[in-house]
Amino acid sequence: MTAQGAIAEAALRQADRPAALSTDPFHIAPALTEVMGKLASQPDRLVRAQADLLSRYMELWQSTARRMAGETPDPIALPAKGDKRFLDPDWSENPVFDVMKQSYLVTADWLNGLIGGVEGVDPMARRRVEFFMKLLTDAFAPTNFLASNPTALREIMATGGESLVRGMENFAADLARGGGQLSISQTDYEQFKIGENVATAPGKVVFENELLQLLQFSPSTDQVHEIPLVIFPPWINKFYILDLRPDNSMIRWLASQGITVFVASWVNPDQSLAARTFEDYMRDGIYAATEAAMTQAGVDRVNTVGYCIGGTLLSATLAHMAAKGDRRIASATFFAAQQDFAEAGDLLLFTDESWLKDLEEKMDAEGGVLSGQAMADTFNILRSNDLIWSFFVNNYLMGKEPRPFDLLFWNSDQTRMPKALHMFYLRQFYGRNALAKGELELDGVKLDLGTVKTPIYVQSSKEDHIAPAVSVYRGARLFGGPVTFTLAGSGHIAGVVNPPAAKKYQHWTFDQLPPSLAEWQAGATETPGSWWPHWIEWLKSYAGDLVPARDPAKGPLPPIEDAPGRYVRVKS
Repeated sequence: MTAQGAIAEAALRQADRPAALSTDPFHIAPALTEVMGKLASQPDRLVRAQADLLSRYMELWQSTARRMAGETPDPIALPAKGDKRFLDPDWSENPVFDVMKQSYLVTADWLNGLIGGVEGVDPMARRRVEFFMKLLTDAFAPTNFLASNPTALREIMATGGESLVRGMENFAADLARGGGQLSISQTDYEQFKIGENVATAPGKVVFENELLQLLQFSPSTDQVHEIPLVIFPPWINKFYILDLRPDNSMIRWLASQGITVFVASWVNPDQSLAARTFEDYMRDGIYAATEAAMTQAGVDRVNTVGYCIGGTLLSATLAHMAAKGDRRIASATFFAAQQDFAEAGDLLLFTDESWLKDLEEKMDAEGGVLSGQAMADTFNILRSNDLIWSFFVNNYLMGKEPRPFDLLFWNSDQTRMPKALHMFYLRQFYGRNALAKGELELDGVKLDLGTVKTPIYVQSSKEDHIAPAVSVYRGARLFGGPVTFTLAGSGHIAGVVNPPAAKKYQHWTFDQLPPSLAEWQAGATETPGSWWPHWIEWLKSYAGDLVPARDPAKGPLPPIEDAPGRYVRVKS
């Protein structure tokens, strides 16, 4: 009854949203038609593929029969390394669940391999179908269904059915929270308060305009380096990924190293800012924030950091400054940021004109902004097993509450996107790759990254699915000045936010930039642990001499309010 009521209410809420009932929400039909048409024109290939699948099934049936006879044959199919779906012992020890698991793995591997091996079609069409098939096979995993999930079945028996009731209550609550669309809870959102147990580094807001607040953080040393650091996070997310907890806060760690830290806290834009452009974010973002930081610190130059899309903006601004002869930036560091989008990963699949047309319609319906939930859904799809199905199983099949996790709280705290800014970014960078080609024009200036002579430090992450290392490396080679490239272990977030005290992962360094990432890796040296010490040594070489520490409350710019400020508290 709980489930039926929730679904009925959701259907009523969606009744006036025809787009929500789209039969092809992933715009896969044209690509699927092309790929399947090519397969159909090669009957011999299909016959071989079917024979291969039958052969694999025969092996599985024979293995199962031997096991039922008391033997212990090796598995025909095993989950990929890092696949956490089949960790329950019953998936291996119970013959029924074991054959379900192996049958699924055999079929999924066969189907994905069949699509991936199609030749003679548009590479992007094949890639789009591959992505869709991976989503499909992930969705149909036996772990995602109550009748075929041993862990969920045991929980039902242990709780006398209460787990299923709680799961349906969680399902209804998530439907209500999403306004009729399922918004799967990833953490206990009530456990975190911005400024109380996340984003707690002390400091002041010393400047603000329509697009950002500039935060200056309090020093933790008696002396600091003369040249301050201004950090530009992505405006898709809130800045406090760099200040989740005291023990993993990059902001606090930089302060402990004698760096005066400024951070841009971007506005969470509403409809009144729908027309703000990429140029506006350059002028009222990078230019305005660096000017304010120089005034506050009493210097004529600053060091800068750009994270993800904030790094793309910083790159474009550096080229704009080079054309204008503006030398205020002494050095620039990029965290998981792209300049060349030719190999920009699976996000490229969401930037063809069919997607963009839908996106524009969606933003128009929202008054000229893209909702934070829409952005979250896109990023979740890129890692559906980790960010969708694991919570589907935990919350609904198991009836459990998601655990408190500050990173996932931050991940869910998405911001809205102004239409003009977002469409320009998707079309000019993902669509045309205009910056890398030297074709991007901002404020009447054609941008050329080759004219940027500013010293550059580029961090990339080996397992980054948003800014793939090969893409970041291509961008690093576009700059005209000295570039230091570092490859870190892990992904888009954990690869960046990895404090030395954690002693996790590793990083690779090499003082040359050969033509390809593979060649760079061949010459690179691996070092255990965080890349932060390597970076701080580089950064300090551009940070100047030591001067007395700066109190953010006593600078030329009068403090507006305490960090983390108002802008970061605005929810989507």
